[in-house]
Amino acid sequence: MIASGPSVKVEGSNECTEHPLSMMPMTDRLRLVLLSFVAMTVSLPMAWISLGKLVLFLTGLMYLSVRGIKNDKDDAISGLWTVKVVLLIVAAFGTSLLFTVAPADIALQAFAKHSKLLAIVLLIVLLRTKKEAAWVLLVFLVSQAFFIVTSWVMAAGISVPWVTSLDVPQYRYVVFSTYLDQTLIFAGTAAVFWHLRSQLGRYPWVWIALALAALVNNVFLQEGRTGYIASLVVLSLAIMWLVPRRLRLPTVVVIPMVLMTALYMGSSLVQKRVSLAVSEMQTYSTTGTGQTSSSGFRLQAWKRSLQAIAEEPAFGHGVGAWTTTVRRLEGERADEYFGKNLGSNAHQEYLMWGVELGVMGLLLFVAFIVALIRDALTFAQPISRAIISIAAVVAVVCLFNASMYDALIGDYFCVTLGVLMAVGLRGQKTTQHPKHGSDQGMQA
Repeated sequence: MIASGPSVKVEGSNECTEHPLSMMPMTDRLRLVLLSFVAMTVSLPMAWISLGKLVLFLTGLMYLSVRGIKNDKDDAISGLWTVKVVLLIVAAFGTSLLFTVAPADIALQAFAKHSKLLAIVLLIVLLRTKKEAAWVLLVFLVSQAFFIVTSWVMAAGISVPWVTSLDVPQYRYVVFSTYLDQTLIFAGTAAVFWHLRSQLGRYPWVWIALALAALVNNVFLQEGRTGYIASLVVLSLAIMWLVPRRLRLPTVVVIPMVLMTALYMGSSLVQKRVSLAVSEMQTYSTTGTGQTSSSGFRLQAWKRSLQAIAEEPAFGHGVGAWTTTVRRLEGERADEYFGKNLGSNAHQEYLMWGVELGVMGLLLFVAFIVALIRDALTFAQPISRAIISIAAVVAVVCLFNASMYDALIGDYFCVTLGVLMAVGLRGQKTTQHPKHGSDQGMQA
């Protein structure tokens, strides 16, 4: 698919063409540069990610406006379920602004966070050819490789000037933000490196080594329990796809248990964090308090979330209403558990959508995961497996965090899925673009 150098190699061709900027009109060059910047920002601190998101949405607005004036339709995206489901989700959250119980500023902030899902759609729309999508994917992968290597350089005791997380002891090997964000990013990127290893130039061992480096970093250097789970999901799927098809069902059941046992026995950090989680849950079950622990907070938040859904099961309490609603249900101890910030979240994506949009919200989030998998199955095998792995990570880690809603990690998932889906769509044999003609499908 792509070569790890200044050129882009098209599958099935014996020669490398010049990179996409060489023969493009100036406007298309600018668009590709901007999208490459967006792909790179999810390997950088939050300020850069925010700038990248702004660039993406402004680029999309201008591009779609010009296309609308020219009546330039892109029929290739019409068959994607993901695009339709994302637009439906954003419309649902937008409609709930009319009846939300949250303050207006909190509701608008929450709507903006949920609307980051549009980044997936914009990247699919804006990357119009296989060469463009492959080039932006290369930029994403190289920047992620730099991210992973930086963490290992820190672990070697070498000072790195661009690191922003040195002030917190638990973040000593975290490059930017928190260990939760970094471990989830590393798990997702490890899956992409692994499944695309044979399509990324002449040296697949480089990408395999980076995938292993990311997962080992998660398990042996970081404290994120959700990161351990995400790593297990990626490893389990990778092993499942390596065995014969007839053995995959028992493999997907047995392998996670074997891997979990091996990780627990082999990593003192895993042992420490698992033991802490068990202790926190025992404390909560016996005393009914746990506001000082992450597990205790989650259990209390989930309990109140279920009560909130039961109150308004049909349409929910409206976008941004989670904190307002659970604080009301908690009563006098609301500040003790949930603080005074009305912009908090449930640390569980499914329940949060359920509180805000009712049962419909739960179904919409499940539909989003299903749509990703359904569309992925229409793409070439390497891209398909990479997307399904990311979708599986999202589905599992959102049981413990509001990962798609959260800044940084949610932006990472959206950009990663958008770029991968653009590569998959534009690489299909049936892809036909009104301006650029057809692209030969990427070989599996």
